[in-house]
Amino acid sequence: MRQEQLQNMVRPLLDWFEANKRELPWRSDRQPYHVWISEIMLQQTRIEAVKKYYEIFMRELPDVKSLSLISEEKLLKLWEGLGYYSRAKNLKKAAKMIMQNYGGTFPDSYQELLKLPGVGEYTAGAIASICFNEKVTAVDGNVLRVMARITGSRKNVLLPETKKETDNLLRQIMPERSGMFNEALMELGEIVCLPNGTPDCEKCPVRSECIAYKEELTAELPVRIKKLKRKKQEKTVFLLVTDDNKTAIEKRPEKGLLSGMYQLPNTDGFCTEEEIKNILKEWQLTFTEISPIGEAKHAFTHIDWYMKTYLVKVREENSRFLWVSPQELQKEYPLPTAFRRCVTEQDYFPLKFNYAKNA
Repeated sequence: MRQEQLQNMVRPLLDWFEANKRELPWRSDRQPYHVWISEIMLQQTRIEAVKKYYEIFMRELPDVKSLSLISEEKLLKLWEGLGYYSRAKNLKKAAKMIMQNYGGTFPDSYQELLKLPGVGEYTAGAIASICFNEKVTAVDGNVLRVMARITGSRKNVLLPETKKETDNLLRQIMPERSGMFNEALMELGEIVCLPNGTPDCEKCPVRSECIAYKEELTAELPVRIKKLKRKKQEKTVFLLVTDDNKTAIEKRPEKGLLSGMYQLPNTDGFCTEEEIKNILKEWQLTFTEISPIGEAKHAFTHIDWYMKTYLVKVREENSRFLWVSPQELQKEYPLPTAFRRCVTEQDYFPLKFNYAKNA
């Protein structure tokens, strides 16, 4: 597709966005702090889920300074349920850097934004263009899908070189209103040019320029070829509960997957009942009941956890674990989604652990 053909989509796309853009909390202004937090939250997370978290986050941490000062444990509790917890840790690191290196003022250029922990090319491009109108691109999965269909490209969108080619194409047609153009492309991918071969082409403002639409290739494009083999890990998870409804938790290591979060006691592999009894004996716990309460799968970026959970009623607490009430677990201790499911799905457990819902 020639540059002049791509240029033809700029004006219709901007006009469509002005008329159809959704009202989102972070669009009420162009403050870089607001755009930054929303963009980080939106990585790997749906917009509807992010709205609630964003509102709570802003109520608790309205500016860079408050974010830089919050304890990591409280921050992770705010983030509980969003997953990919390294995002939250990088937010705090970046906030501290902004306070120390930029006097509390948000960096206002693409190159300076790239220096912040957790800020890559896409996030830097989004903030720089939306907040400071710098003529840079913001290429995410939605934009790659839109551009692959418009240009009819059969190149693998998961490859870095494909992203670079898309970036170069967009730079050539980037209008003065760069932030609006980037948002429009993202919006088009989120609500019209949908994945899995089901776009709503009749509502698309640029279908007259789209090769996939003209040649009926929307089900085939974009091309996504994954090379990564996912690892599988089996786990036995223990919901240890005392007579007064205290639950055992423990803190995960400071490095690695879900670092700094809390977890339910668990062990690698699926255990037999005899093995479970031996583990409880090793933990110096006297139990009155062992009951299987369910199986679950939880997907991380490169690994899948397959979990079998057992309810174990114990006579008393011991010093190996931290024993907390449902109220304490809800308010104070960040528990990853993989383990929260083991708690919230139990009828006897009186509280639910969706932070956004219970705030």
